[in-house]
Order: sequence, then C-alpha cells, then structure tokens
Amino acid sequence: MGFEFEAAERAARMHQTRDPYKLLDAIGANTQYCYEFDPDGLKGYSAILNRVLFAVINGNLSEHDRRIVAGHEAAHLIIHRTEILNSPVNALKDFNLYDNRGRLEYQANSFLADFLVSDEEVMEALSNEDNDYFANAKELYLPPPLLAFKLHSMVRRDYKVRNPMDLQSGFLGNNRNMW
Repeated sequence: MGFEFEAAERAARMHQTRDPYKLLDAIGANTQYCYEFDPDGLKGYSAILNRVLFAVINGNLSEHDRRIVAGHEAAHLIIHRTEILNSPVNALKDFNLYDNRGRLEYQANSFLADFLVSDEEVMEALSNEDNDYFANAKELYLPPPLLAFKLHSMVRRDYKVRNPMDLQSGFLGNNRNMW
C-alpha cells in the first residue's frame, strides 16, 4: 500500500469527511479565493506562514474545479508540510494539477483520489455494466484523470480493476474545464 492511501484514509476517518473544504477546515487551514488569477493560469497554492496553514484557490475556476483544487491543496498541507516549510517562499504553487512527473504532484493527486471516494464506492460504480469509464467518473463526481489515479491506487493494492486511462500530466493546466 502506498503511504498516500493510508494518509487519505486516516484523514477521512479522523475528520469524518470526504469533503475537501471540510478537510481544510478540520486541519485549521485558512482557505482563500483569489480572483486575480487567470482560469488557465495558477490553480492554487498552499503555504505555511507564521505556523498558519493557507490554501489559496483560483476563484475564477468552476465550482467543480475549485473543489478539486481545494482537495489537492489540502493534500499538500497534510503530506508535504516539510517540503512547504523548506521551500524558498514556504509555498507550493500548482499550475498543472494532474502532473504525474513530479513526486509531490503525484503524491498529492494520489492522496486526493483516495480521499474523495472510497474503494467501495468505486467498486459499486464499476459494477454497473451499463456505465463506461466516463459515466463512472461522472457518477463518482470525479474528473476522468482523477479516476485514473484512484484506479491506479487500487491496482497497486491488488484490486482486480482495469484502468483504461493513463495518468495524465498537466490535464487541468491545458483545459479550463476538466469535466
């Protein structure tokens, strides 16, 4: 099992939620929306300043996209505190959320996918033979690239599921609307 799955499940159990906004609130993060960012530019960033956790989300994104960014930034604040504190500006900036090339982005996406939906919810969605991959993603309220991260996590943990989509790099950075 990857540590991202264990950290996501621990957070969901401890805070009794799979809602990224409630998770940010539960960890004491100050969540802000910035309307200065272009929708195709900076999606959000996480920072720790004077021991205060911050999650800044591009307010010009769709409601669905803001939810994903909120969860992604929560993941950084939970599993990458040391990296944030050791960065030159005590922050991690996200332009391309679905980037699987960098370790931090891969880990944040894996945490997010495992946090947002349980394995049981995924297995139930996949049991509906009338649904295809994209219908399953919609049913689970996940963008298709994030479902790919969840299925990848499940395969690594020996679930017998098929992942028809590769982990995509820069998906959100190239498209204004990921749905």
